[in-house]
Amino acid sequence: MQNRLSIYLLITVITLIFGPWSSAFSAPYAAVVMDARTGKVYHSRNADTRLHPASLTKMMTLYIAFQAIERKEISLDTYVTISANAAAEPASKLWLKKGQRIKLRYLIRAASIKSANDAATAIGEAISGSEAAFGKRMTRTARALGMDRTTFKNAHGLTRSGHLSTARDMSILGRHMIYDYPQYYNLFSRRSANARVATVRNTNRRLLNSYRGADGIKTGYTRAAGSNLVASAERGGERIIATMFGGTSSAARNARVVKLLDMGFARAPSTAKLLKPALPNYEFASNTSNKRVTAVTKSLRPETRAIEKTESSAEITIAQAPSLKTQPDDILRALKVATSRPIDSQVVALATTNITTENLPRARPSTLAFVSTNIPKKQVSDQLESLITDSKTWSINVGNFNTRYQAERILLRTALAETSALDGANRIVTARASGYDAIFKGLTRDSADLACRRLKAQELSCFTISPS
Repeated sequence: MQNRLSIYLLITVITLIFGPWSSAFSAPYAAVVMDARTGKVYHSRNADTRLHPASLTKMMTLYIAFQAIERKEISLDTYVTISANAAAEPASKLWLKKGQRIKLRYLIRAASIKSANDAATAIGEAISGSEAAFGKRMTRTARALGMDRTTFKNAHGLTRSGHLSTARDMSILGRHMIYDYPQYYNLFSRRSANARVATVRNTNRRLLNSYRGADGIKTGYTRAAGSNLVASAERGGERIIATMFGGTSSAARNARVVKLLDMGFARAPSTAKLLKPALPNYEFASNTSNKRVTAVTKSLRPETRAIEKTESSAEITIAQAPSLKTQPDDILRALKVATSRPIDSQVVALATTNITTENLPRARPSTLAFVSTNIPKKQVSDQLESLITDSKTWSINVGNFNTRYQAERILLRTALAETSALDGANRIVTARASGYDAIFKGLTRDSADLACRRLKAQELSCFTISPS
C-alpha cells in the first residue's frame, strides 16, 4: 500500500512540474476560412502569425513543378536522377535510391499524395539544380503570389530555421493551386496512385471520404508545427478553403477543419461571382533557359532607303532574274518596256499611248467547248447525306477517372477552356471496369484533331476516336 501511495505521489509531482511546460511548447493554433471564388476571408485566428508549415510546403513545390512544365523547363516524362541528398531525406518517403532514375510524373504523385520528402527534394533539384536554389525560387514565387510573410528553405517542409509561413499565406497558395493549374488539381483528391516503385495512399483520405464535396488539398505534420491542413470543398458551385495550423492530432485537426468548412458554407453567398486570382508576374532566375519577355517601350522607325536610278534598269532586272528568260518573248518585251520608263519616287506615271497591240492580252476565242457530266440526283443526295452524317461522328477521350463526378467535372472545365475547338460537342461519361471515361462526341475529324493538339499542348491527356 505504501509503495502504491509513493507512485501516486510521484506521478502528481511530475504532472505539476512538467504539465505547464508541455502546454507552453505545444504548437500555436492558427486558422483561416476563405471563399475560394472571391478570396474573401470569413474567419481568421492568428492568420498572420509566422509558423512552421511542415508538409504544406509541398504545395509550393508542386505549384512550381506545374509552372516549370508549362514553361517547357521540364516535362512529365523527364527522367530525374536521384541525388544522395534526396535519397537521405527522412520519412515520409518513397524510399528512392541514390542514382536511381525515375520520371517526374511519379515524383509529383508521391509528393502530392503520400507527401514523400525524398520525392519533393528530387523535384526541386531537377528544376533548379540544388535545394538551396529551389528554396529561393519558392520564396520568390511566394512574393509574386502575395504571400508576404512566407520564407522557404527547402522543398519538403521539415523544420528548419527561417522556414516559416502563415495560415493566410497558405490559403492564398491553395487558392492559386485550384485556379492556376486545374488540370493537375485532381491529384490531391486521389485516394491512391501508382508512383512507379510503389502504390502511394493519400494522407488526407479520411477527410476526403467523410466530408461531402471535399477534394483536397494538403496535410502536414512535424513536432514543431503540430498537425496542419489546407482543405478545400465544393458544394453547388460554392467552394471554401479552410486552413489550420497547430492541431494536436490528425483526428482533432480533421474535426476542427470540418467545423471551419461548415462555417464557410454557412456564410458564403450562393451568388458570389468567380474572380480568379491573377497569375504571378515576376522575373525568373537568370540560370533558367526561358526568360520572361517584357514589353517593348519604344518602336524605332527604319530609315527610308534611297532609290538608285540606272540607265539600263530593264537589263539589270532581267539579269537578276534568270528564271524570266524562260518566259515567252512577248512577256520579256513587255517587261523591258515597263522598266525602261523613268520612275518617280512618289508616283509612277504610265503613258497609255505607248502601249502597243503586241502587249495586249490575246482575245478570247469566239467559241468555247465545255465538257459536262450528268450525275443522277439520287447519287448527289446520297453523297450529301453521307457527308453530313460522317462529318460529325468523331470523338475525343480526355481521360479515365475514378468517379463519374470527376469525369463530368473535367468535361465541363475542358469545354470552358476550349470553347472554339469543342463548340457543339456533346459531353458523355462512359462507365468501364477501369473507371469512367470522359468523352466529347459529335466532332468533325478536323475539330477532333485540333482539340487534341490544343489539349496536349497544355500537357493534358487526349486521343481521338474515329467513327469505325
